[in-house]
Amino acid sequence: MAEKIIPYGKQRITEEDIETVIEILKSDYLTQGPTIERFEKAFAEYIGSKYAVAVANGTAALHLAVIALGLNQGQKVITTPITFAASANCVFYSGGIVDFCDIHPDTYTIDITKIEEKIEKSEPGTYAGIIPVDFGGYPVNTEKLSIIARKHNLWILEDACHAPGGGFTDSKELFQTCGNAKYVDAAVFSFHPVKHITTGEGGMITTNRKDIYEKLLLLRTHGITKKSELLSENHGGWYYEMQMLGYNYRITDIQAALGISQLKKADWGIKQREKIADIYYNELKNIGDIKLPFIESSILHAYHLFIILTSKRKELYNYLRQNGVLTQVHYIPIHYFPYYKEKGWKKGDFPTAEAYYEKCLSLPMFPSLKEEDLYYVINQIKSFYK
Repeated sequence: MAEKIIPYGKQRITEEDIETVIEILKSDYLTQGPTIERFEKAFAEYIGSKYAVAVANGTAALHLAVIALGLNQGQKVITTPITFAASANCVFYSGGIVDFCDIHPDTYTIDITKIEEKIEKSEPGTYAGIIPVDFGGYPVNTEKLSIIARKHNLWILEDACHAPGGGFTDSKELFQTCGNAKYVDAAVFSFHPVKHITTGEGGMITTNRKDIYEKLLLLRTHGITKKSELLSENHGGWYYEMQMLGYNYRITDIQAALGISQLKKADWGIKQREKIADIYYNELKNIGDIKLPFIESSILHAYHLFIILTSKRKELYNYLRQNGVLTQVHYIPIHYFPYYKEKGWKKGDFPTAEAYYEKCLSLPMFPSLKEEDLYYVINQIKSFYK
């Protein structure tokens, strides 16, 4: 391994972040305190949604959102096979059945046309909802998807973990940010260290529906409430009720404080990612058989990932690793995993997703990537193809 090591993703922690966390460590509340609500309000304002509920991680966000949206035992939910496993697993957590839909060959996001074809061929009531993923930071056109969902009485849960700050221009020429819940019932975000903002671990659910918001608040904390207006009876100031089966999916004030501080730098982070992407586009065009990410004028790509396709993926991966550049593959198709094979899925079910997987490679992409390191990555790629 080379002396220089460049990861594919990395958090950026500033002195301001550190001081913010120290303040909380010296305060009265490390968890279940007022900083969590401050973080939720700041995040909702940034995304453009009415409500936001902070939870322990992105997987917890998916799990609680699916429960809150409603899923009958045995009902199906459609999602993409090219995503992290949690986007699908949350359906099984909640008693549902996952049904995959192939991806679009350009955007690598779920193919909306194929979703409609799948639903049209099924019996009414087969499906409960759809979980589209803003893959790599490329926003799904949730306006178009919502037309299909409304027609068939389905909910939409947008997995926007890769795309805070991204968005698309809708048919009214209005810019819609990923996760603002304009055209979906709820959306989820992750604050893992490689994401746009980090709280170490953490997640958020956004929605414009008050009923969903109130359910999420209960579900996050064991299904327990102390709010007097929600209690069926009241024995005194100590009294609380468990009103539904919930979970301990709380986030801490320590994490929330870091999230608030990180959020202040979110716009800067998006601009840096765009600059890095522009350099990749300019430097890697016409290099070998590399296919660069698709882009169109109506969308703002959040560039969580910068994914290239190449028939020499394994060779390039190994070459870059030997020279200190740690790339990654996003993702192994979920239906390839033994757990999902046992459910009946097999190789050959989703040709576009499988063809994508054979060639995809994520290059280093994070706001603090130094220009000299970026050009080092680019030069190593060019050297490989020479």
